[in-house]
Amino acid sequence: METLDKVGCYPFLAEPFHCDFSGRLFLGHLGNHMLNAADFHSTDRGFGMRYLLTVNRSWVLSRLAIEMTEMPRMYTRFNVETWVESAMRYFTNRNFAVRGEDGTIYGYGRSIWAMIDTETRQPTDILSINDGSINSWIEKEKTCPIDKGGRVRMSDDAEFVRTIETNYNDVDINGHINSVKYIEHVLDLWPLEWYKEHTIRRFEIAYVAEAHAGDTLSFYREKIAAEAENGAAEDEYCIRIVRTDGTECCRSKVIFR
Repeated sequence: METLDKVGCYPFLAEPFHCDFSGRLFLGHLGNHMLNAADFHSTDRGFGMRYLLTVNRSWVLSRLAIEMTEMPRMYTRFNVETWVESAMRYFTNRNFAVRGEDGTIYGYGRSIWAMIDTETRQPTDILSINDGSINSWIEKEKTCPIDKGGRVRMSDDAEFVRTIETNYNDVDINGHINSVKYIEHVLDLWPLEWYKEHTIRRFEIAYVAEAHAGDTLSFYREKIAAEAENGAAEDEYCIRIVRTDGTECCRSKVIFR
């Protein structure tokens, strides 16, 4: 029987139609690859979606931060490494590293996950699954060098940018708006011309409440003054997303080079 490592490593390809006009992988598709790697890793170790759905449980993403030095180019093969940093009763921390076949580090990710009861939609005890077997997969030695991030703070003066309708393609296996769809909708707040002059250095998103097909999502944006560690100017924006009934669904922060 194969012995599994605590760190999982999964190969992906920057497929041409998953890349933007510059020939580099869309951040949304990279986010999908990270979420798939997380599922592959957890499924192989007995606490993935395949098992959880049989006991009316599911993982839901609570927070995601991605920080990239560069994005893989079209047709580039790369690996997503993932590991569990810690596990508590209601949340678990999972990290990612995006590494080229030649060892190039493209970037890192940090995520926080909760487990819900699929019938009540309420948080449930992660450690109750298989007698807390997730604890045996915690990797404390491998580091993730990017900031964990914190609360995205916004004032009441944030600019209303747009409203969008949600439809079939926005909804995932959990029956709510897909985590990555929020990322794509946020990045669409800037025109194509903006991305000809800027690249995404860091993206953060924190999910607060569910939205469902048919909900209208309103986007509010606020620019924050930012300066990189090397003294170079950066453009930092905070975004708030509100659903039809006025409930805030999530907040995001994007830092552009």
